[in-house]
Amino acid sequence: MEMNVDQLVKMSESWLPLVLNYGGKLTLAVLTLLIGWWLINTLARNVAALMNRRNVDRALQGFIGSLAGIILKVLLLVSVASMIGVETTSFIAVIGAAGLAIGLALQGSLGNFAGGVLIMLFRPFRAGDWIEGQGVSGTVDSIQIFHTTLKTADNKVVIVPNGSLSNGHITNYSRESTRRADINLGIDYSSDIKQARAVLLKIAEDPRVLPVPAPVVFVTGLGDSAVNLSLRVWVATGDFWPVTFGFTELAKEQLTEAGIGIPFPQRVVHLVQPS
Repeated sequence: MEMNVDQLVKMSESWLPLVLNYGGKLTLAVLTLLIGWWLINTLARNVAALMNRRNVDRALQGFIGSLAGIILKVLLLVSVASMIGVETTSFIAVIGAAGLAIGLALQGSLGNFAGGVLIMLFRPFRAGDWIEGQGVSGTVDSIQIFHTTLKTADNKVVIVPNGSLSNGHITNYSRESTRRADINLGIDYSSDIKQARAVLLKIAEDPRVLPVPAPVVFVTGLGDSAVNLSLRVWVATGDFWPVTFGFTELAKEQLTEAGIGIPFPQRVVHLVQPS
């Protein structure tokens, strides 16, 4: 028993300083990590609240918040690693090598990051805009580092990668304050075009229709079974869909009351008897 006690004492003399040394460093590092993580999250919330009070665009808030959070947390991890004895230069070299390998493996993600930066720099759209891109249309809900979130008209959430979105065609329906609404329809060949034009222009006497440019009615073509007309009016962007849907219904009702027919699609077929 005395030998065992002596052996334990000798062993403790060798490893106890190491435990005290590295145990203190490890405890301090863990505390630094926990406190630093909490401070970063608190700072992110305060910055977000400040930008919100300053009426900064919601898309810019999300982008800056997520990017700053990642950078600060990476710096925190590097600092904690240096506290427990990991050489910072070696650690940074390892991170650089790992970053290169990850970058080669995740070229698409880096492209999405670059696309997010381009979107935030050139601002082709903002949060709240109705856009169409990559075959999807919807309201921009948020712009993140790697993707943009859209909400469609039927309340579906669509995640679009920033890389493909920034490199493709984008149609922004909300950028301008006014839009042109086109109400296209066809009337019988036997109908009076001038009378039909007067009926359609009467419909355009609506307070939502802007006086400049003035409403017009064009003959856009001669179809197989109808003379194609187009009523074109300019309205505020927010009134585009209500005016388009409402005027289409009114055009059908008013033309019918005026005795102007809207024909069904027809096709003339000639039967030839074999000789």
